[in-house]
Amino acid sequence: MPLPLSVGIYRRAWLKNYALMLAGLLIDIDHLLADPIYDAERCSIGFHPLHTIIPIVLYALLLIHPKTRAVGIGLCLHILLDGFDCIL
Repeated sequence: MPLPLSVGIYRRAWLKNYALMLAGLLIDIDHLLADPIYDAERCSIGFHPLHTIIPIVLYALLLIHPKTRAVGIGLCLHILLDGFDCIL
């Protein structure tokens, strides 16, 4: 999802913003704190520290300023996709 978004939103600097959006995947580092590290039946939202409400609000606040918007999009997209995974 980050690639079509970065090309669609940031036509001139799409590559840089694509990389910033991909940085949103780094919040999965908190999965290393869980035991087991991966559980297909576990919902990430609310379980892992970087997938709780306070960090999610901070991710949404990154959308406000243009210089942090690409990172915010990547993080919020990550949380949305994790949320869909919880529903399915």
